[in-house]
Amino acid sequence: MAEGGTTLEYTPTWVVAVVCSVIVVISLAVERIIHFLGKYLKKKNQKPLFEALQKIKEELMLLGFISLLLTVFQNRIARICISEKLASKWLPCEKEEESSSTTAHFQTLLDSFIPGTARRLLAETTASTCSTGNVPLLSTTALHHLHIFIFVLAVVHVAFCALTIFLGGAKIRQWRYWEEGIVKKNYDTEKVITKFTKVQDHEFIRGRFSMNSALVGWLLSFFKQFYGSVTKADYEALRLGFIMTHSKGNPKFNFYGYMIRVLEAEFKKVVGISWYLWLFVVIFLLLNISGWHAYFWISFVPFILLLAVGTKLEHVICQLAHEVAEKHIAIAGELVVRPSDDHFWFHRPKLVLLLIHIIMFQNSFELAFFFWIWVQYGFDSCIMGEVGYVIPRLVIGAFIQFFSSYSTLPLYAIVTQMGSSFKKEIFQEHIHEGLVGWAKHAKKTKGLRKAANGSSAQGSTTTHGSSHEVPKETAPLAVELTEIGETESAMEEGNAGGIASAQISHGHK
Repeated sequence: MAEGGTTLEYTPTWVVAVVCSVIVVISLAVERIIHFLGKYLKKKNQKPLFEALQKIKEELMLLGFISLLLTVFQNRIARICISEKLASKWLPCEKEEESSSTTAHFQTLLDSFIPGTARRLLAETTASTCSTGNVPLLSTTALHHLHIFIFVLAVVHVAFCALTIFLGGAKIRQWRYWEEGIVKKNYDTEKVITKFTKVQDHEFIRGRFSMNSALVGWLLSFFKQFYGSVTKADYEALRLGFIMTHSKGNPKFNFYGYMIRVLEAEFKKVVGISWYLWLFVVIFLLLNISGWHAYFWISFVPFILLLAVGTKLEHVICQLAHEVAEKHIAIAGELVVRPSDDHFWFHRPKLVLLLIHIIMFQNSFELAFFFWIWVQYGFDSCIMGEVGYVIPRLVIGAFIQFFSSYSTLPLYAIVTQMGSSFKKEIFQEHIHEGLVGWAKHAKKTKGLRKAANGSSAQGSTTTHGSSHEVPKETAPLAVELTEIGETESAMEEGNAGGIASAQISHGHK
């Protein structure tokens, strides 16, 4: 064996049995914990969180496969040889060649006088397989440390994502009282109060419409994210704008509940590690060269992205306020904003979620790398870097973790609902399942009608419709859908206010 040591042939059987038992017990315990947690979430009807848990299980399976590959191929990797000149380039730590040669010379002299004092290196036998002037591509020790780092990175990312959602969710839950207070007003959108109010006197617009230039608006949006990122006036205005656009017939629509369902559903996307995030890991490891202080500069990437995302989300609110203020001098009753994808980057609200995913992963990478180096090599290790560069990295990481929970996540939760379309979470679970089943059958029925004779299309519709009845809960929606073939896409990202209002009104009866 390249690693040396005693093989299983000469290892006591009780040692093998004990170690194997411990590993199996720990693995089964973790598997059972995840299993019972999944059952608990299903029992509590927390399907989005259950799906997020399934995503975590997928990541654990991926880590297991990576671990298996590293274990199986570690000897083969260690036997790959490269030249010493090539191995001495792009090192995280500079080699002290003079010191090393002096130490080696001293060790040789000492061994000549006192036999048996020569040091044994972990990868010594592996290095001996390479010819003179060559060294192993990656020693078994380095491979083992890399193995540990990948595991630590995945665990830290999942833990920090869960912490962000937990802290951000605690702040968002305060909005539930605003929602309850609005519903208690029991107002009717068809009988709005006829009181006229100057637009600039509205709390939602005050301070936003007085901006004289676009630059001032961006600066205001930048600083607004640090204090009171979402006020009660903001919540009321954005809530009413969403309802008047997507659910005009139901002013008591539970906007808060819908927003929480969307946030939970998107959490499973954030907790995963996509291929482009693994690409970031490879790039970060590549740039960790002595003297470059790459991790110090890289730490500013999620920091700048976080501030940019928060500023943009605040600016969307400013744009919504501007649209109303530019069109009206005074308003009778409630102020209504108009949601639109045009306010977001490239007209895609989903892009914000992608950026938040990148921010959280990069921050997790920075902190995971720090903890791994600290435990594996010690704080004084050369790979850790100078203290003057390490402390700012930790401060930036802590700020990102706190600020993303306190400001960015709540902003994302409400502002991204100001797009042109609503999400499928607008429907309750049982209604959504009924719609999916009916939409699939309707699409199949339409295909059969196209294949049949055009003259019998009406009769075919009646015949097939009777064989698969639309669920009782979805009957109002079925009446609204005139294009059966487009039903599925309408559910995924609908933009018809009549569809949503008809279905939601039925769900509240």
